[in-house]
Amino acid sequence: MTVLIAGGGIGGLTAALSLHQVGIPCRLFEAVDRLAPLGVGINVLPHAVRELTELGLQEDLLALGIPTARLAYYSRRGQEIWSEPRGLAAGYAWPQVSIHRGALQMLLTRAVRDRLGPDAIATGHALTSWEERGERIVARFADRSGRQIAEVAGDVLIAADGIHSTARAILHPDEGPPIWNGAILWRGTARASPFLGGRTMIMAGYEFQKFVCYPIRDLDGAGEEGRQLINFIAERKFGPDQPWRREDWNRAGRREDYLPPFEDWVFDWLDIPGLIHAAETVYEYPMVDRDPLEAWSHGRMTLLGDAAHPMYPIGSNGASQAILDARVLTRELLARGLTPDALTAYEAERLPATAKIVRANRGNGPEQVMQMVEERAPNGFEHIDAVLSAEEREGTAAAYKRLAGFDKDALNTRPPIVPGAAA
Repeated sequence: MTVLIAGGGIGGLTAALSLHQVGIPCRLFEAVDRLAPLGVGINVLPHAVRELTELGLQEDLLALGIPTARLAYYSRRGQEIWSEPRGLAAGYAWPQVSIHRGALQMLLTRAVRDRLGPDAIATGHALTSWEERGERIVARFADRSGRQIAEVAGDVLIAADGIHSTARAILHPDEGPPIWNGAILWRGTARASPFLGGRTMIMAGYEFQKFVCYPIRDLDGAGEEGRQLINFIAERKFGPDQPWRREDWNRAGRREDYLPPFEDWVFDWLDIPGLIHAAETVYEYPMVDRDPLEAWSHGRMTLLGDAAHPMYPIGSNGASQAILDARVLTRELLARGLTPDALTAYEAERLPATAKIVRANRGNGPEQVMQMVEERAPNGFEHIDAVLSAEEREGTAAAYKRLAGFDKDALNTRPPIVPGAAA
């Protein structure tokens, strides 16, 4: 009995750890020759932190990141629209953690190698095809040159091979590239003094120009006393005829392309152009997603994470939803065996849930409050209640939490997804 996992990202690594936790053998294959800490900051929401906690990783997670305590939305003039406590400060039994994406991936990579063995991840193995042979499935892998190097048999194949998934392209050859919404994100990190207490995530602006930032690590090196590594995203939305390039975690951005519109965003609580100037490296990334599929599972194979449901980075849900995929799939494989029925049951729960988030994020998700304020009070306001009622602000936030699966009371009281995992 063996599960084959194609893809060593956050979803694939979490799936490997989860399967190992319940005693199901698995083998993990990754296309790149060497796993490296790519990307910048991400947020791991309480429902996903719960799953990592039940895998015994919360202490390590907090050592590498920041427990976010507050989320605040501001207008492009720096006026507060809405704020709320987050994680433990909001009454969740688990924190919300802001962390470098690469640090999280390397944490999961180390855990897989420690628990499953130093050779648990076969790098330089890109999935190229598969076929079912009776009650088994055979996956084929190639190296970077395209040369076929392995043919591996298992009982189930999980394709967690990202937004440019080979498996998804084989299943849907006419789908085409990811769908771009006209927005470009410039994502970077800077060493700077804390803002708003050092545990706050902020979003400022509106649909066509937005700035997001939050700390992802306290710094304690020489000359770093009292400073933090702060992650930021400068976002601009262009017209539909603007050219864009394939998204890549490693493409460097040019400051002159994104700084000018933010030059006057100097607020009494944050100097945004100063933060941009302090950035060491910035990466350019188009905001893309794909339409929800009608099915993820086909016989003995299924999709997971970005291969299944790539979504806009709104509401901090990309990595969190991949983690939830891995846990639900593990539960079904444990309950139903390594069978197509288990994959169908996993899909029946996770596909509609993630499709709702994909669609909600296209409508700006909880960030829609900023656009509403921009439309109603483009020149600023004296009192936010005169522009957007407390009921509208709170209702938008609460509705998104329910949709994304991290309503506080529901999360705190539900049993573990994986039976026997320590809550």
